[in-house]
Amino acid sequence: MMDADRGLKAPPSPARAVWLMTRMRLTRQFNQVGNAFSRKKKKAGAPVTRVAHGGKRNGMWIVSAVVAVLMLFVCLNMSRMAVLNMQCRLVDDGACAQSVTRDGFDFDMAASELHAMPFDPSLMGGLSMVLTALFAISVLLPLAGKELAKPDWDLEWLVTLPVERSTLLWGRLLERSASNLSGIFALFPPYLVIAWYSGLQWSAVPVALLATALLLPLAALLHTLIDTGVRLWLAAAQLRNLQALLSLLNAPMLYLVFALSMPAASSFVMDLARGFPAWGLWLPTGVLLQAIQAQGAQQFGVLAALLAAQIGVLLWAGVALLRWQLRNGVVGSGVRESGRKAAISAPAPVGKLHLPLSPVMRRELRLLARDRNFLVQTLVLPLIVVGSQLVFNGKLDTISQFGEMPTVAAAIAFGIGVYVLMLSAFQTLNNEGNALWLLYTVPDSVENVLKQKARLWGALAMVYPLIVGAITLATAPQPTWQMLVLLLIVMAGIPIYSTIAVALGVFACDPTAIEVHKRIRPTYSYLFLLLASFYTWSIYTSLWSQKVVIMVLSGALALALWQKARDALPYSLDPGASPPARVSASDGLIAATGFFIVQAIVALILMRGKAQATLPALTIAFGIAGLLVYALMRFIYWRAKTTGVPAILRGASWWPSVKVALLPSALACATALAYLTALRVLDVPLPAGQGPVDSVAHSQLWMVALAVVAAPLCEEFIFRGLIYGGLRRSLPTWSAIMVSAAIFAVVQPPLSMLPVFVLGCCAAWTYERSKTLLAPMLVHAVYNAAVLAAQWQLAAGN
Repeated sequence: MMDADRGLKAPPSPARAVWLMTRMRLTRQFNQVGNAFSRKKKKAGAPVTRVAHGGKRNGMWIVSAVVAVLMLFVCLNMSRMAVLNMQCRLVDDGACAQSVTRDGFDFDMAASELHAMPFDPSLMGGLSMVLTALFAISVLLPLAGKELAKPDWDLEWLVTLPVERSTLLWGRLLERSASNLSGIFALFPPYLVIAWYSGLQWSAVPVALLATALLLPLAALLHTLIDTGVRLWLAAAQLRNLQALLSLLNAPMLYLVFALSMPAASSFVMDLARGFPAWGLWLPTGVLLQAIQAQGAQQFGVLAALLAAQIGVLLWAGVALLRWQLRNGVVGSGVRESGRKAAISAPAPVGKLHLPLSPVMRRELRLLARDRNFLVQTLVLPLIVVGSQLVFNGKLDTISQFGEMPTVAAAIAFGIGVYVLMLSAFQTLNNEGNALWLLYTVPDSVENVLKQKARLWGALAMVYPLIVGAITLATAPQPTWQMLVLLLIVMAGIPIYSTIAVALGVFACDPTAIEVHKRIRPTYSYLFLLLASFYTWSIYTSLWSQKVVIMVLSGALALALWQKARDALPYSLDPGASPPARVSASDGLIAATGFFIVQAIVALILMRGKAQATLPALTIAFGIAGLLVYALMRFIYWRAKTTGVPAILRGASWWPSVKVALLPSALACATALAYLTALRVLDVPLPAGQGPVDSVAHSQLWMVALAVVAAPLCEEFIFRGLIYGGLRRSLPTWSAIMVSAAIFAVVQPPLSMLPVFVLGCCAAWTYERSKTLLAPMLVHAVYNAAVLAAQWQLAAGN
């Protein structure tokens, strides 16, 4: 009556309280995604509080949606391959195992076997191991992304609500079950594949969703027991050690599942699957597997009852244990940090080592020494990750094989270095936490601070590749030049990707996020690994030209990303503003990529099923791609009001551009003619002059149209206007000239890289002097005309 008189509402029922907690968690996640990936429109008449360049332009919701779809596809495909692979490898008397060919197993036959009969007991045992590992991953991944050493303030707030402690705990389990995305990605795909091959067809989707929904509360229970219970028992230092241990446990289990999905999976992982204990089938994950494979209503009913009993007993016992853990409240102690043995445990100051390090580098090393979790993740986890790949994929049996397989050893060395960078340099801004604003107050630019950190992490990441290189040389029967070249490629790649990691970390970091694990956008982590995998092709390819192309393009990408990061740094702490639009080197790289893709697509359309494109088709495709890219970039620049957009001609006078182009044109032509003469003297075979490409009427006119008209018009806008113009904002004149010329040269045929590099230098110097695209276009056109004339003269003489 008193509550009614005061207008207060009665406490919600337990069911409604649990529902409200779950809805609050899901709404919170939705709002976090919405705040990160959308901008609210400013209401009409709202006061202007500050002058800025507009809200941050963010299309990350598209990237995140694409990444989510790709992740689901990858998980489904990995689960399918794991089931088929184990069917062929574990079921010795199966048709798939008996019909192995030179190309491997017939997975279509394996799928037919799975559809036709119940799964073999050997396969069931292997699947129970996989499902158990995936369930453990669904528990460990959310824990590894949290800061266990920090108080769980949302729980301390929830206990103040007018609900019973048991209701609070049940709500905690339900809301964590609904928000466990990693658990959904880990459990839904394998159960969907198992249900599909069990003959359930499209009803496999709801069955897999139900199986996932039944297991997620158990994962949430273990998650809550660990992160809530241990906070009350362990000190902060011990919690950091536990966090490091959990991070280390994830990698081996992930690579165990990855290895089982590989067609050439090693016998080691298959032996583990074959020898998995039989009791694994009676865990909740295994009982669900048996229920999906049930051969009758009676068997299904028994298994369903057993599963319900298991889940009910485990949840009841877990909640009871949580209630006992929280009997004295949710705060273990006022101060968790202990001052005992401070003199012993405190790391020695790095400055006493008299290393030639800047204050920023010494501070970074001190932070690394004090944070055990960060130390383990940075310097130990990469070894676990790469070691797991070796053990489960079976590429190397012993370290002594490094010398026999230098390419594999080089890939391993680079892989360890990349993982070190992803877990350190990539986290540069994120590790600053709430103190990031302090970097903007020190008597040095934030860009220079990040450069010092990039150099430090690049140097630390080089330690492991050097160790692997030393082992390779020591175990090799005889050192070769190939080993030295591979080592140089790896050592050149580490500083390049240290720069890329720090630059991407600027975009991936959200210092305004409240939760620490929300301050890094994981999409950029996948992007960094994707870019690093591109560089590994320079290790595996045997063509020197491809090695040069990949290294130059990777270096150019590092410069372009660093430039974008430098532009964004002054606005990192302001969620409502972004840097003004300016032409950047990354615009040129994107435009070049789009130009080549559109050119290839148009050429394929014009080929009409022919084996090789004709010269008219190539010319038309070149022109269409150039015009399309030019129009699109100009439209984007116009919409964004971009400054520094290159112009073909400034004013009405074209004669100054012609005068500037005279001397560079002569130098470029002289270099080309001297190079052709040298090739002729050395008897180096030139590309065929007559063939399907140019065996058409008026081929010389088409060649002139392509080389003297289309190429200068299209390529100069991209390589001089955008790439050189963007690099010029960050590099001195001659450095920008050399880099842009190298990028221009590596996209040309290998035999012409040297003279084209000189052409690129001449054209960039001309653009720097004239500030118009007309001058480098003239240099390019005269160069191509001279080369064509010389080649035709040589062909006529022969």
